[in-house]
Amino acid sequence: MLILCTGASGIVGYNFVKAALKNGHKVIALTHEHDLPDMGPALVRHKVNLENEYALQRVVLDSFPDAIVHCAALSSPDFVDTHKELAERINVGLTRSVANCANHVSARLIHISTDMVFDGTAAPYKNTDIPKPFNFYGQTKLEAEKEVLRIMAAQSVVLRITHVSGNSLTQARSLHEKFMLRWAAGERIALAENDTRAPCSAERLADVICEILERPNISGIHHFCGLESLSRYDMGVKICERFGLDKDKFVERISLDNPINLTLDMGALASKLKTMSLSFDSCLSEMEVPDSIKDWYEAQSGRKVIKRFKL
Repeated sequence: MLILCTGASGIVGYNFVKAALKNGHKVIALTHEHDLPDMGPALVRHKVNLENEYALQRVVLDSFPDAIVHCAALSSPDFVDTHKELAERINVGLTRSVANCANHVSARLIHISTDMVFDGTAAPYKNTDIPKPFNFYGQTKLEAEKEVLRIMAAQSVVLRITHVSGNSLTQARSLHEKFMLRWAAGERIALAENDTRAPCSAERLADVICEILERPNISGIHHFCGLESLSRYDMGVKICERFGLDKDKFVERISLDNPINLTLDMGALASKLKTMSLSFDSCLSEMEVPDSIKDWYEAQSGRKVIKRFKL
């Protein structure tokens, strides 16, 4: 299968590209700022400004992919709040363009969405529940979902996900990488004991996307998350424990005035797949220390960083 992946340097896109290549697919990886490493002849890498609709169309029409996995987005809620026009162009306008291109070449489309299309007051959320975003980021992602389903509902999957753990290309995109970089910069992070998600593994999510692509009978809106719900405070504590860091030094427990629980119910998708989700403890075992803070980490923890290589 020839698969085009947007946002291939993000944590979801990067892990998906690796999984797709491992499964014998050919991949056209689109990035904007960061280059992917050379992963062999089955990978074609393009740097493309996806705000340019014609550049996107050129790549799609030149390649005629069998499927498109659309990971590109502005995904930081705080950044989106201060760059609303840009967020609408990327999260909504770009998604509309990708869906139109996929529809034109009759490609399967997997669109990555978010748990933040819900307001966090009625978890666990089924894929049939009515969305109600509580922030502008969630609003843009909901509008993007609507565009995908309007243009090509029968050939697409809207896959809503939650916090993604694991290791990213830039070593600065995943949950534990962001926490550790801030700790290394001298921050003590305030994490809410009543802000709850079900964090998922980036590697396992990549395997799920691959399996969805290989099952053409799956379409519509689906959810994927981890096997357990945890507060952001509990996640921070577990990450400290995993890396031998003092939780009291690096994590401050706070409580939100209005509790948020964005746990997803993934039963509809899980019943269709062989690939299983993971507990957060299993996700912890995948996490590695970012190279840029290795010396800081070894001084703080008294542990040596051991790089793991996968065959």
